[in-house]
Amino acid sequence: MTRTDSLSAALVSVIWGVNFVAIDASLDDFPPLLLAALRFALVAFPAVLFVKRPQTSLRLIIGVGLTVNVGQFAFLFSAMHAGMPAGLASVVIQCQAMFTVVFAMLMLREVPGRTRLISLAVAALGMGVIAFGRGQGASLWPFVLMIGAGASWGFGNMLTRKAGIPGGTGLVVWSALVAPLPLLALSLAVEGPGQDLDALTSASWSGVGGLAFTVVLSSWLGYGLWFALLGRRSASAVAPYGLLVPIVGILAAWAVLGERPSWIESLGAAIVLTGIALSATAGTTPPAPSTGPPLPDSSQPTTPRTRA
Repeated sequence: MTRTDSLSAALVSVIWGVNFVAIDASLDDFPPLLLAALRFALVAFPAVLFVKRPQTSLRLIIGVGLTVNVGQFAFLFSAMHAGMPAGLASVVIQCQAMFTVVFAMLMLREVPGRTRLISLAVAALGMGVIAFGRGQGASLWPFVLMIGAGASWGFGNMLTRKAGIPGGTGLVVWSALVAPLPLLALSLAVEGPGQDLDALTSASWSGVGGLAFTVVLSSWLGYGLWFALLGRRSASAVAPYGLLVPIVGILAAWAVLGERPSWIESLGAAIVLTGIALSATAGTTPPAPSTGPPLPDSSQPTTPRTRA
């Protein structure tokens, strides 16, 4: 990773960390699946009329749309709506890094170095501590939903790396086009048309502002930079930078929402952050020749919300 790429990844981390507070504000006004549908409808339109489709297969674009957009955010928004605090959500979603490395190993033959494997194992231990803490003091269901969000994001990271797209804006917009109809269908089936209509006609300025932050900064800018990085760097090199998001997310949730995680959740978060420090020196081992030709060089249910 060059210095420019590292700074870009750090900027994405700040945006995505603050975004959890923005999501929290939006979920006060919108049911989670409807909120996700609105997000991607606004990301896709009218931008899709002006942004050129990325030079990759339609199948990959649809795959990214269904994983990074539909899967990740249906799970994420539902988890926060069900009671996962914003700060803690910013920690647990980073299991995406572990899923990304596993999927990249299985499907792209990217073999992470020993230090990166250790760092991700430490982060996984932290996730286990957080899960134990949630099981002691609150419902474990939101945590399970968050793991589903991380798995969806991780698989989408692998697909993005496979696409090898040098620029990210086109993929952001065109993959967003995949998401609104499936998410709206899920919302109508699970949340009901009455609840959706009430939300649309009674949204507050804070809810709309949170949605705007998510669309403009988190989606257009954040995912544009993220997809661009994945298009020219290895998935296992880029994904660990997402582990910086919890630092910003926890601080933003503490400052804005007054969230205080339990001591065991704080311990788990600290262990996850230790994994971040270890990942800074991590490397990637090239695939063995016997496995095939090498890849191109990459160095070039709705529940009332509760506060937990």
